[in-house]
Amino acid sequence: MTQLVLMRHGQSIWNREGRFTSWSDSALSSQGKQESERAGRLLRQTGHAFDLCFTSELKRASDTVRIVLTVMGLAQLPIQQSWRLNERHFGAMEGYSRLGAIGQFGLWPVLSCQLKFTAAPPPLDPGDARFPGNQPHYLTINKKELPLAESVQQTLLRVQPYWHETILPQIRCGKRVLIVSHKNTLRALRLLLDGLSAAQAMRLTIATGQPLVYELDDKLNPVQRSYLD
Repeated sequence: MTQLVLMRHGQSIWNREGRFTSWSDSALSSQGKQESERAGRLLRQTGHAFDLCFTSELKRASDTVRIVLTVMGLAQLPIQQSWRLNERHFGAMEGYSRLGAIGQFGLWPVLSCQLKFTAAPPPLDPGDARFPGNQPHYLTINKKELPLAESVQQTLLRVQPYWHETILPQIRCGKRVLIVSHKNTLRALRLLLDGLSAAQAMRLTIATGQPLVYELDDKLNPVQRSYLD
């Protein structure tokens, strides 16, 4: 059996404020830091250890994984960051509260992108400062690969090659892997792992700071999954 642990980052300040965080680099709230510390304690107390960690380029996820590893006594463990594990991009809705977005864009454009697998939010203008292609952190990435807005389906298409080409080979080599990422990215990963339908993936509730432990068989198919708490 091989273990894989998935975890959403701790609560961020924009999560607390009910804003569409998207690729904005909102820091962890005090609650988010506590959630990360608690996750580290749970993993340590239940005897988990890791050889390698994967996370996104966003501060709320990378800070979460560092807190978790420090609490576990694994602060020197390798961490691989990739923009492909970033949260779904909410386009022009980024930074808005839900009510604010409804006021700006209308009820159905906001609700449909939260309910429908294939629905994307209103896109950013390519000249918008919120477009990753205009940000120094992403200058080495082809602008054509960077999103102006994403549906969950498009998020899946972004995540899928990284899962198959980078993460799965490490698991096949016997590495114990921790992935700390974001709600919609984890929906995409769970769709791939569990063979979920689009509708099932959209219904998943993924709380902040809760480690989800997968037991994988020799073919890396899930045989058991459970939250530590």
